[in-house]
This record gives sequence, C-alpha cells and structure tokens, in this order.
Amino acid sequence: MKYQDLIDACRSDWSDYTQHAFVRQLAKGRLDQACFLHYLKQDFLFLKQYARAYALAIYKANSLQDMRQALPSVHALLDSEIAHHVTYCDQWGLTESDLENEAEDFGTVAYTRYVLDAGMTGDLVDLYAALAPCSIGYAAIGKALIEDSETVREGNPYASWIELYGGDEFQAGVAQGTEHFNRLLQDIDINSQKGQHLIQVFRTATRMEVAFWQQGFDIQR
Repeated sequence: MKYQDLIDACRSDWSDYTQHAFVRQLAKGRLDQACFLHYLKQDFLFLKQYARAYALAIYKANSLQDMRQALPSVHALLDSEIAHHVTYCDQWGLTESDLENEAEDFGTVAYTRYVLDAGMTGDLVDLYAALAPCSIGYAAIGKALIEDSETVREGNPYASWIELYGGDEFQAGVAQGTEHFNRLLQDIDINSQKGQHLIQVFRTATRMEVAFWQQGFDIQR
C-alpha cells in the first residue's frame, strides 16, 4: 500500500480537512483575524509536540536508516520551523512569550496527545500514519491554493501563509517525507488487519486536523 491509499480510504474526512471553511476564507482573505491569531498560537504549541513525536520516531525505529530519517525532521522543527513560526507570529504582534504562555486548546491537546499515543502504543509506521495528515495535508492545501485562480494573493493578509505551504521548499520537504512513508507501507496489504488499523489511525488524525481548524474558526462566534 501507499499513503494515497490511506487518503482514498477516508476521502470524506480528507475533504473536510483540506476544504474546511477556515482554509476557504483564508484563501479569499476573508478569515477573521482573531481566528487566525488563535490558530497561530495553537500551532506553535502543536509544533512543540510535533517535535516530540519525531523524536519518538528515532526511539521507535529498528534500523539506523529509519533513525537517520527522523533526525532531520527533529532538527528542522527545533532549529528552523519553530523559529520561523515565532518570527512570523511577531509580524502579527505575538511575541514568543505570548506563544509560550498560551493555554493549549482542547483540540490541540486531543490531536497532539493522540499522535504521541499512537506512536507509544504502536510501531513506527503507526506513528507516521498519525503524523502524515499534517504534513501531507498542508502540502495538498498549499498546492491547491497556489494553483487555484480564485485564490486572492494581492492584498490578502494571509498570502504569505499560502506562499509558504504552496512553495517549492515545503513541497519538496513533504515529498521526501512521503517517499519514506511509502517505503514503510510498501509491504503492508491494505486489506490486512494492519492495513485496516493504519486507515483508522490516519482517519482519526485527519479528523483531528478538522477539529484544529474548527477551534480557530469558532473564535469568531
């Protein structure tokens, strides 16, 4: 099986995630700023837990190759991605102290602890199945928004977010990660007990992504 099989197996949830109203309004530049700021703060807290999950991948790996595969992700998150997120948030008037002192929302707690639990109780491929909807989904969203002629770029306060996730650097990084994920999946039959279990892990993490958008979107209500 391949990662695309996981997406195809939970197509409805995947569409709810990648075409959420949060994303659609962001693409038009109509998203309420309070929603976006809440999302930025929660995403900082999410990234910290995401780094822990990739560190767990090193522990869960059985081969040196798989250990080495996870290490760049840990370094990238701690040395650059979180720092870039802090810099980006500063442009919106949010300091690193603001981000560190923000309380985790329910959706953030549920999502990140689910990913960590999937990794702790399962094997390496279980962990990557729980991690995959985030990176693969953001790449799919970024690519779709960049290519959509109806996406508003000029005058859109969220244009830099669209350019980041639709940009070549992010797309290339995710493509490299999905190649590794596909190698882990290649000997698994989608109809086997393991294959069906991975579908459930992937589907649950995808539903968590929907909830993550929604918790930001609900701030305006």
